[in-house]
Amino acid sequence: MKHVRLAGLDVSRLGLGCMGMSAFYSGANTDDAESVRTIHRALDLGVTFLDTAEIYGPFRNEELVGRAVRGRRDEVVLATKFGLLSHPAGGAGAGRRIDGSPANVRAALDGSLRRLGVDHVDLYYQHRMDPAVPVEETMGALAEQVAAGKIRHIGLSEASAATIRRAHAVHPVTAVQSEYSLWTRDPEAEVLPALRELGIGFVPYSPLGRGFLTGQLRSLDQLDADDFRRQNPRFAEENLAHNIRIVEVVDAVAAEAGATPAQVALAWLLSRGDDLAPIPGTKRVARLEENAAADALTLTAEQLARLDAVEAPKGDRYPDMSQVNR
Repeated sequence: MKHVRLAGLDVSRLGLGCMGMSAFYSGANTDDAESVRTIHRALDLGVTFLDTAEIYGPFRNEELVGRAVRGRRDEVVLATKFGLLSHPAGGAGAGRRIDGSPANVRAALDGSLRRLGVDHVDLYYQHRMDPAVPVEETMGALAEQVAAGKIRHIGLSEASAATIRRAHAVHPVTAVQSEYSLWTRDPEAEVLPALRELGIGFVPYSPLGRGFLTGQLRSLDQLDADDFRRQNPRFAEENLAHNIRIVEVVDAVAAEAGATPAQVALAWLLSRGDDLAPIPGTKRVARLEENAAADALTLTAEQLARLDAVEAPKGDRYPDMSQVNR
């Protein structure tokens, strides 16, 4: 597996998003033993950049990742996130609410370290920007935790270019995580240019379009009743037929390249620069191996041009877009 640098952080060129092992997509199909096997196989293949968050579960995914990396901590670049849960004074009664307060930074980080079973995290993201707390205050609290040795690098998730600049002026931001794929190219307008100007790395999440770009998902009937995607506008029946056109182009390129659609979608994303590290998520060993093989796939200039030209999808990427890009 090739490596790239996110500012000063060396990571595997492809990471592993662990969210779906415990939340949002899993439903009744959660299998912790298979998820641990998947993480172990990732490490064996050189996919050593692991991504989790306290909200995934909540808490259960960090505990799962912590069990999986026990005894192999030195092999892993471990990223987690805070800020979508608020931890009241005293530590009890955590509940879902965006909270970027310094007190919450400290409480959330201590909880994540305990669940992961580690003394530091390599990359600690603010999961969503808190409109009630200036990002400068949050960054100041994070910088204190860097000085204390509990965080190696600071990241932001779903932040606007203006917010990234303000945060970076307080303490260097190593990476920004946002959705980016063939069907979500929003970061190209403002965020990516700002990151490249400032020397900040980029971590695309949902690089397979929440599974859509694999070509396996053609109907909502394939999803569990509690699957997040049932509420996602891009999967709504009125948008699905249009959005399948994107997959048809990916399928055609995959057939030419002797690859799978997932590998083509990831290879396209990897072609966008050597300062980004996508984190496709899976809870199965077979899918992990398929995704990791994209590291060796090189598409032709003509194939990349055809992918670049695909139509924009219909539908917002979240039912409520108020929490992103701010």
